Amino acid sequence: MKDRSQGFDLARLIEERGAERYELHTRHLNHQLPRMLHTLGFDKVYERAEGAYFWDADGNEYLDMLAGFGVMGLGRHHPVVRRALHDVLDASLADLTRFDCQPLPGLLAEKLLAHSPHLDRVFFGNSGTEAVETALKFARYATGKPRILYCDHAFHGLTAGSLSVNGERGFRDGFAPLLPDTAIALGDLDALRRELKRGDVAGLVVEPIQGKGVHASPPGFLREAQDLLHRHKAVLVVDEVQTGLGRTGDFYAYQHEEGVEPDLLCVAKALSGGYVPVGATIGKDWIFKRVYSSMDRVLVHSASFGSNAQAMAAGLAVLAVMEDEETVANARRTGDLLRERLAALVGRYELLHEVRGRGLMIGIEFGRPSSLKLRSRWAMLQAARKGLFAQMVAVPLLQKHRIL
Repeated sequence: MKDRSQGFDLARLIEERGAERYELHTRHLNHQLPRMLHTLGFDKVYERAEGAYFWDADGNEYLDMLAGFGVMGLGRHHPVVRRALHDVLDASLADLTRFDCQPLPGLLAEKLLAHSPHLDRVFFGNSGTEAVETALKFARYATGKPRILYCDHAFHGLTAGSLSVNGERGFRDGFAPLLPDTAIALGDLDALRRELKRGDVAGLVVEPIQGKGVHASPPGFLREAQDLLHRHKAVLVVDEVQTGLGRTGDFYAYQHEEGVEPDLLCVAKALSGGYVPVGATIGKDWIFKRVYSSMDRVLVHSASFGSNAQAMAAGLAVLAVMEDEETVANARRTGDLLRERLAALVGRYELLHEVRGRGLMIGIEFGRPSSLKLRSRWAMLQAARKGLFAQMVAVPLLQKHRIL
C-alpha cells in the first residue's frame, strides 16, 4: 500500500515547535495548568526519560517520585514493554474488528486471573475510572439494587459514576446531581451495618489503602465487610487502580488480609506499562453471566477501544517483567527499608508526625509542631492558604534536589 503520509515527520514537528509547549497548552488546553506550573517554578522542559529519571535540555537529572500518578510501575520506557509495542505494531493485526475474538485479550485475561484467586472473568476498558464505572454498573445490575457505599476521603475517578463514590468534596463540588450513593468512614462496620439494613445497597467500593493520605483499611475490616455484604446480598468492590500490581508488596493490596475475596476488582495504571491506557474490571462468573445474560445483551456494556492490541501487548509485557524481575518482592523489601528509615526521622523533627503505608505506597504526615516559634509559623501558613505547606515541601525538593 502506498504511503500517502510522507510529508508528516513527527521528530521534525517536535523539534520545530516543541519550545511552544507551554504557550500551546495555555491557548488550547487547561489554561490553569501552565499558570500553576509557572507560579510554582515547576515549568521545566524535560527532554527525555528512562527508568526513574528525567533529563532537561541542559542534561540535568531529575528523580521521578511521582511516577505519572502511579502509572510508571516499571519506570519509563522499559525495554521489554517497548519491544512488545513495536512487535504488535509490526504484526499489522486485524484489531478492533468488533466481530471476532483476537488472541491477546484472552491471553492477558488468563494472566490476570492467574493472579486473582476466586475471580473468573475480565472486562477491558481504557482507564481506572472506566474500570470503576464498569464495576458500579455490574454491581447494580447483578444485585438489582441502586445504591453503592464508599468511604470518606476515597478517590475512585472523576467521571460521573466514579465521582459519585469519590470521597473528596473538592472534586464533587459543582457537578451535582450525582448518583444516589452514601459515604461511610473507612473501617466503620457499624455504619456499614446500618446502611445495609435499608435493603437497597448493591455494594461497597473500597481502596485497601486510600491513595489520598495513604490510609490503610483497619485489620479485619475488609473481611468483615465482605461477610456483612454477602449476608445482605450485596457485593464487595475492591479498587486496586493505585494499589494493585505489586505496589504495596503484594500483587494486590487486599491480599495482605487473609480470607478476603472481592466480587469485583478494578485495576489500571501500572498495567499500561506507561504507554497505552488500559483498565480492567475483574469479577466473579455469576456477575458477568447476569449482566451478559443472553445474545441480545452481548454489547450491553462495551468500550470502543477496549481490548485493543497495543494495550493488551503492553499488559502482557508488564506481567512478564513483573515475574522475571520479581518486582512485587522488590517493592516489599525496598518499601520496608524506606519506611523504616523515614520513621526514624519522626523523633528528630517535630513537624513530622507519622510515616505509614505498605510496600512502596508510603505517606509522610506533617503536623502542628510543639515549639512556640515553629507553631506560630505553622499557623500562619495554614491561615494563608490550604496546601501552602505542601508546596513549601515539594518546590524545594524539585528546585534544590531535582526530585519531582
